[in-house]
Amino acid sequence: MKTSELREMNLEDIQVRLEELLEENFNLRFQAVSGHLTNPIHLREVRRDIACVHTVLRERELGINTLAGGEK
Repeated sequence: MKTSELREMNLEDIQVRLEELLEENFNLRFQAVSGHLTNPIHLREVRRDIACVHTVLRERELGINTLAGGEK
């Protein structure tokens, strides 16, 4: 998921997305430990998406508005 897509979502949708990603991360970690993980790259992508969601939530908390082009 792109950061620009997250910034367009409202707060409730972002929090729901975060819960989904955390659950998916848990399931992928469980699969990795049990040896059933088919695509280890997906685990990294989910962790990055979680970090992205946390960043957008923190930006909203601080009142930072960024444009899609990366300019402030």
